[in-house]
Amino acid sequence: MTLDCYHDLFIALSAAVMLIFFILVAYYRSFILPAAVMSAIPVCFIGLFPGHWLTGQIFSATSLIGLVTLTGVLVRNSLLIADFVTEYMREGISVREAVLLAGAVRLRPILLTSLSIIFGSIIMLIDPIFGGLGSFIFGTIASTVFTMALTPVMLYWYYTRWPYKEAKDEE
Repeated sequence: MTLDCYHDLFIALSAAVMLIFFILVAYYRSFILPAAVMSAIPVCFIGLFPGHWLTGQIFSATSLIGLVTLTGVLVRNSLLIADFVTEYMREGISVREAVLLAGAVRLRPILLTSLSIIFGSIIMLIDPIFGGLGSFIFGTIASTVFTMALTPVMLYWYYTRWPYKEAKDEE
């Protein structure tokens, strides 16, 4: 029964990530930009698994639920940075300045979101059932750091390799 639960949750996570990707492809009309936005998803594992090890928690079904939640928060943060970069570029700001400005503007809200997850999850660390959710504090820390570092780099790479068409069309 436990293996069935893991299997079903893994399928749900995979389906959610693929659905998010295809919705973003339809919205942005690009396969590369959603991949750049979602590039930080695998990095949350860097904090998640050591977090389980440090807290002595086993990887459970609640851990997978936390991973799905963490993926959603991470994509949301990355999307907001991407939207701000796009908006700044529409206003005529250079790619470099748009990426730097978007990162600076979104830093405080992303940190506040991450801190609320971290402080809200601390109480779950001692719970035997929801301890897996509590240990995703470390995944939140890793994903926040990598969202603020990796997403702007990927967006800069994307916009310098493939010129932004909408800004040129509106001129």
